[in-house]
Amino acid sequence: MAADVEAEVQAIDKSLLECSAEEIAVKWLQANDLQKEVYQHLAYYVPKIYCRGPNPAPQREDMLAQHVLLGPVEWYLCGEDPAFGFPKLEQANKPSHLCGRVFKVGEPTYSCRDCAVDPTCVLCMECFLGSIHREHRYRMTTSSGGGFCDCGDTEAWKEGPYCQKHELNTSETAEEEDPLVHLPEDMVARAYNIFAITFKYAVDILTWEKENELPGLEMIEKSDTYYCMLFNDEVHTYEQVIYTLQKAVNCTQKEAIGFATTVDRDGRRSVRYGDFQYCEQAKSVIVRNTSRQTKPLKVQVMHSSIVAHQSFGLKLLTWLGSVIGYSDGLRRILCQVGLQEGPDGENSSLVDKLMLYDSKLWKGARNVYHQLFMSSLLMDLKYKKLFAIRFARNYERLQSDFMKDDHDREFSIADLSIQIFTVPSLARMLITEENLMTTIIKTFMDHLRHRDIQGRFQFERYTALQAFKFRLYYVYVLISKPTEWSDDLRCKFLEGFDAFLELLKCMQGMDPITRQVGQHIEMEPEWEAAFTLQMKLTLVISMMQDWCALDEKVLIEAYKKCLTVLMQCHSGFTDGEQPIVLSMCGHSVETIRYCVSQEKVSIHLPVSRLLAGLHVLLSKTEVAYKFPELLPLSELSPPMLIEHPLRCLVLCAQVHAGMWRRNGFSLVNQIYYYHNVKCRREMFDKDIVMLQTGVSMMDPNHFLMIMLSRFELYQIFSTPDYGKRFSTENTNKDVVQQNNTLIEEMLYLIIMIVGERFSPGIGQVNATDEIKREIIHQLSIRPMAHSELVKALPEDENRETGMESVIEEVACFKKPGLTGRGLYELKPECAKNFNLYFYHFSRAEQSKAEEAQRKLKRQNREDTALPPPALPPFCPLFASLVNILQSDVMLCIMGTILQWAVEHNGYAWSESMLQRVLHLIGMALQEEKQHLENLSEENVVTFTFTQKISKPGEAPNNSPSILAMLETLQNAPHLEVHKDMIRWILKTFNTIKKLRESSSSSPVAETEGNIMEESSRDKDKAERKRKAEIARLRREKIMAQMSEMQRHFINENKELFQQTLEELDTSTSGVHENSPVVSDAKLTALGPEQTRVTEPRQVVMCILCQEEQEVKVDSRAMVLAAFIQRSTVLSKNRNKITPDPEKYDPLFMHPDLSCGTHTGSCGHIMHAHCWQRYFDAVQAKEQRRQQRLRVHTSYDVENGEFLCPLCECLSNTVIPLLPPPRVLFNRLDFSGQRNLTQWIKTVSQQVKALHLLRNEDSASKSEEICIFLQLPEGFRPDFKLKNPYSESIKEMLTTFGTATYKVGLKVHPNEEDPRVPIMCWGSCAYTIQTIERILADEDKPLFGHLPCRQDDCLTSLTRFAAAHWTVSSLSAVQGHFCTLLASLVPNEKNGNLPCILDIDMFHLLVSLVLSFPAIHCQDFSGVSLGTGDLHLFHLVTMAHIIQILLTSSTEENGMDQENTNSEEEVAVLTLYKFLCQCTGSALKEISSGWHLWRNLKAGIMPFLRCSALFFHYLNGVPAPSEIQVNGANQFEHLCSYLSLPNNLTCLFQENSEILNTLIESWCSNNEVKRYLEGKRQAISGFFFFFFPNKRCPKSGGDKSRAPTLCLVCGTMLCSQSYCCQTELEGEDVGACTAHTYTCGSGVGIFLRVRECQVLFLAGKTKGCFYPPPYLDDYGETDQGLRRGNPLHLCKERFKKIQKLWLQHSITEEIGHAQEANQTLVGIDWQHL
Repeated sequence: MAADVEAEVQAIDKSLLECSAEEIAVKWLQANDLQKEVYQHLAYYVPKIYCRGPNPAPQREDMLAQHVLLGPVEWYLCGEDPAFGFPKLEQANKPSHLCGRVFKVGEPTYSCRDCAVDPTCVLCMECFLGSIHREHRYRMTTSSGGGFCDCGDTEAWKEGPYCQKHELNTSETAEEEDPLVHLPEDMVARAYNIFAITFKYAVDILTWEKENELPGLEMIEKSDTYYCMLFNDEVHTYEQVIYTLQKAVNCTQKEAIGFATTVDRDGRRSVRYGDFQYCEQAKSVIVRNTSRQTKPLKVQVMHSSIVAHQSFGLKLLTWLGSVIGYSDGLRRILCQVGLQEGPDGENSSLVDKLMLYDSKLWKGARNVYHQLFMSSLLMDLKYKKLFAIRFARNYERLQSDFMKDDHDREFSIADLSIQIFTVPSLARMLITEENLMTTIIKTFMDHLRHRDIQGRFQFERYTALQAFKFRLYYVYVLISKPTEWSDDLRCKFLEGFDAFLELLKCMQGMDPITRQVGQHIEMEPEWEAAFTLQMKLTLVISMMQDWCALDEKVLIEAYKKCLTVLMQCHSGFTDGEQPIVLSMCGHSVETIRYCVSQEKVSIHLPVSRLLAGLHVLLSKTEVAYKFPELLPLSELSPPMLIEHPLRCLVLCAQVHAGMWRRNGFSLVNQIYYYHNVKCRREMFDKDIVMLQTGVSMMDPNHFLMIMLSRFELYQIFSTPDYGKRFSTENTNKDVVQQNNTLIEEMLYLIIMIVGERFSPGIGQVNATDEIKREIIHQLSIRPMAHSELVKALPEDENRETGMESVIEEVACFKKPGLTGRGLYELKPECAKNFNLYFYHFSRAEQSKAEEAQRKLKRQNREDTALPPPALPPFCPLFASLVNILQSDVMLCIMGTILQWAVEHNGYAWSESMLQRVLHLIGMALQEEKQHLENLSEENVVTFTFTQKISKPGEAPNNSPSILAMLETLQNAPHLEVHKDMIRWILKTFNTIKKLRESSSSSPVAETEGNIMEESSRDKDKAERKRKAEIARLRREKIMAQMSEMQRHFINENKELFQQTLEELDTSTSGVHENSPVVSDAKLTALGPEQTRVTEPRQVVMCILCQEEQEVKVDSRAMVLAAFIQRSTVLSKNRNKITPDPEKYDPLFMHPDLSCGTHTGSCGHIMHAHCWQRYFDAVQAKEQRRQQRLRVHTSYDVENGEFLCPLCECLSNTVIPLLPPPRVLFNRLDFSGQRNLTQWIKTVSQQVKALHLLRNEDSASKSEEICIFLQLPEGFRPDFKLKNPYSESIKEMLTTFGTATYKVGLKVHPNEEDPRVPIMCWGSCAYTIQTIERILADEDKPLFGHLPCRQDDCLTSLTRFAAAHWTVSSLSAVQGHFCTLLASLVPNEKNGNLPCILDIDMFHLLVSLVLSFPAIHCQDFSGVSLGTGDLHLFHLVTMAHIIQILLTSSTEENGMDQENTNSEEEVAVLTLYKFLCQCTGSALKEISSGWHLWRNLKAGIMPFLRCSALFFHYLNGVPAPSEIQVNGANQFEHLCSYLSLPNNLTCLFQENSEILNTLIESWCSNNEVKRYLEGKRQAISGFFFFFFPNKRCPKSGGDKSRAPTLCLVCGTMLCSQSYCCQTELEGEDVGACTAHTYTCGSGVGIFLRVRECQVLFLAGKTKGCFYPPPYLDDYGETDQGLRRGNPLHLCKERFKKIQKLWLQHSITEEIGHAQEANQTLVGIDWQHL
């Protein structure tokens, strides 16, 4: 790269480099017409520097621009060398106390929930960490770009506006001092001149529209080159652009991706350079290709010098931004220059020009000048105000430009509204001086042009979307509420309120609907737009009311205005509705005839709802009682007020009753949102308030009759016996059902009107009571997580629900375990506040809550009645509401329904109807009880519900009293469920009677019957209780007897039970349960002393055909489903380049274990032939699927993958089950025990013989050799062993071996390849190592803690690896053994083997032990196989000890030495000294034997643990009980199990004669010498997970869009963006996928930092998301950082992810996730 730049620089025009900035500046200082001079200079030089060819060269351009163009400007500005001038300025400058850091996309931002004035006040990370807010409740989000840090802005924070860094800058000087005093005067003048010229030049060139001439910058020599410039839009996708470019400019896909990425990032990019014709041709192709579906891509052919000047114009703006950072004075000058009116009057300043041209600029240019505005105008408080005024005046134009522009909001200047309107002082000023509120609403109204005849909004499908690109900035203006009101502010606010009412008036009654009868609606009407509008306005309406509440005059005026508008709306509706008179129970009322089910009805009534809200405020602020004369309360017509809300609620009832089914889903959705937490505050809740307002002002009887009429139930209740007639005429079932539902809904509505008094102003409560009640009812359904509760509660303008302040009082928090999330549970004492008919319950929630509460009561042994809770009293304005409960019509309704229930056969009624009536009676009794309890002396109780329900009906039909009917119902058999409730009512009734008696001096004559009844009822109750108790005792006694008998039976028939248990065991895979019982003698796993164990029979069952079979050598093969994968879990070196698999020789494993082969199994067993059939079926099915549609399934059949038929675990091969293989090859041992030295000699001779034999082909010579060689005694190299296994087992041995080879080396299967057995041994060794590592990490003992699937897997894998040589070529295996042995016992044939430092000893041990039988089978000298095992093990152990001593870097300090000088320590020191001699004293001198011994023990432990596992599974010797627990002396117990001496150095002493030569040969290896001289590394120790911090490697140092951290090696990657894609095996893949191939051999775990999401990947087609290990204080994860609560690392969950990685379960997790969730299959994982 550097070389290229140099070459370019040499090619640069010499004249450019000779330019002297100083000389030019001096010339400018003397010039008369500075602008002309500067423009000439730019006209000459800019095209020479910028845009000199098809590809941009930013380094060269920047260097030259700085030298030739900006240099002179800086000299001129400073009047001296800028290298000295700028630092001087900086010193003289007072640093700003504002931070003003502009956020980039994806940068973290922090907002304090306690101190921020509104949610748009944010801090950058640096300021946040240095502020007091980090101790508060904060919220973190990622910025979408734009916006800046508000640190230092006193208006943004209630407290702590400064962080530590900016606090220093708030010095004593007055705020308002002019920053220009710090600058020398001549400099001020120069700055004015040069800023004016450069800023004007930049603005002119950026807003220039002609494509081939320039504003005052004509060049002398004009070149004739053009650019074809492609611009960004938000309509076309990446793919469309890339495809089009490939066609239009004949570029490769890579280049096209480059173009598209730049266009997306910067907003434009030249795609062709040349003469006009050449560029025009490309333009026409692009336009033609993209204009089919949408508007075409924007392309312009531009003269190269225009592009050059524009590039430099942007450079200048960036430069201005950086220069004003040196001094506040310069910033002030730039602001003055920018806002100075030009010659053309209004909107002619440079800032205005740029602002109004915004929507025509490209992204890159917008970003540059927005940042300049932020760092200049918005950082200077004086000019911020002036700019705000300019902005407000142009608001309408800016918004309409934005609406036409197709860029997203963050790229539009309109987005600066957030920066300006949220500043409280600016917002107030703009409201009073610029009438901002009216402007915003008028602008908004202008965009929603579609109206119907009545002037209401009417949305078509397509206009709706466009309309809501608009954002109501109203919210921001209103966020901070005024503390004192000036007359000016009142006047302007009310003007804005008028405009707002106009907007609501257009919404009142929009989207009216009519019930479909007969046939289903043909086309679903557009409903979403209206609700989107409603949601956008919900907060505004609430805040409008909050503002009104702050000032009494404003409230009264607003109330009157709102009422007037409502009257206007109503006057338009009443035409043609004829009046009718309703009469019932001696009352009559006049109303209009109107049927919801036949006429038009609308769900949108914002004006009525606003009036309802203001009415409540009259009560809350007590204005209604202070100034009743100023309010038009007497003019109100209650029937008019309630008419529309009542229709709306009736509509909901009818929809629920199924009468509007044919209106389709649009209506269902509207009803859903009407009740939904997002809208209900200003919709459903306010409708209830409006009805409450109406009822409180009219006769409740009249209200009820109107209500019956609207619910279309008037007939049923006004005509006696209507119900009876109704049920006898066999009417339509549906109609009966509908009427029942409507009656239920109407009763529910009455319950809500009387019972919902928890809003401040309706009932005597405060705001926290309201929230508490919401929470109690949510938690009555079930315990909930914090986030669920927050979702269920309405948010205010600051996105707060107010929950945290009260939650502790009503709920207890339960912490989560390893999965799941923390839950809040309702405190038991809050259950008494539960109201079954809480108005925010949905139907489903209500039934769940009822079920849950009854269950609780049953658990607490209480009766299951759910009586209405006691309610707070109403405010005076609403006090008359309670009378509805004791009105005649209400009593008539109750009586009628109870009558139906008493004669339950004659009528159509429902239980829930009765339940609601009982609830209403309960509410009335509670009211009366409260009235009596709060009675003062002179008041008379007007609420006499108890008396009214005791009276029987009037003369003609003499219906019984309500009380009498309740008593009848109490014993009705068909009403079991409601008994408790009726009993509660009667009890309360008697309590009230007693209260009345005690309060009234003249007691009411009491009927004896009642008291009698009461006492008999109590007796009844007691009797019932006694019987229940007796029954309970009897049950317990019987249970005790039964369990006693069971115990007896088991004792007597013990043998039977034992047998069945044993059978059960063997039928599963009963090897472990009845593993051979061995006496307590010392257990030894290998060698001649090996404990002899009789192997039990192993009988297993096939999961596919359910047949049982014993595992024998000659029977049909049984197999385990297994999954082999390459693994880097233990890798200590992830940067290793993988060698070419075809040539790679895997015989020796390097100790860095950079890539191994791991085998895992789910432990399910099948017959080999059953599995074969199953797999063929899976393959066939997959081939059929391919023809239909190719979906990535969770397994890949082409790679041999399948799911285990039982547990659906991902598998890709099968392991055969074998009996212990060693027993087959072990022959009797009749020779004397040879020691190691003799054994090595013998084996070396055998190896030598084999070498010679292999080199000599002809048989004739072989006898000669025998004579010549003197074959070792009893060695018969021509002997061929007969394979003991059945054909089917041999086939499976080959199958699994080949699979291991194929996956482990990534090659095509080839069963003849000599590397197959090596891979099998390697997989066995590696799998044992990973399992040992997991157990060590979790501090678990070596044996006894493995899950049985792992245990089965290791048994089968070890036995398989030990038997595999029988199906391989004998000579190949013998060859491997010879080479392996030669690495420890050198011979002249095998040169060039790895040195002892580069061999993983455990892999070496496994390979040696498992390949040794291939030689031993031809040895008839009588040495047992066990002896060989033991000697090999000792030999490898000694090599390992030397390896450890050579690489252990023992620092002698640090640990307290315990100089015990035990024999081990002395021996180790002796050995170490011997090593020093062998290496020629290159080793460090060490005097402490204790350190050496400690190091040696620690270093060799993993090897010993792995060996113990290996020999345990190989020879089947059970582990001694001491290793099955974590106790002391693990080392000694392991040594004894492995028949090693406790003092390992004894091995050397016993065999010193041969070992001294071996050690010398090991140490003389060149590599060992190089290591000791410090020229190379060796492996020692482990490391795991670490986290560095990086930027996106490619997109120009900008922070990466999707930074992703590899949790395995800590590399930071840039996921999911075109810039970081790489090519892998011929496909384009994302950075993460590419990384998995180098770091995790195809598997990876990543943390997507900004989404706070863990990503699992396996291969190119598989992946899933996994919950991150970060939890907030409520025990929940926050994927996508949507909630923004502070998150902390949960160590347990992190460990869980770590464990998945260690256990190689990532692929399995992904498989399960993809099986469970089909949407994961469709994601393009390879692009992540």
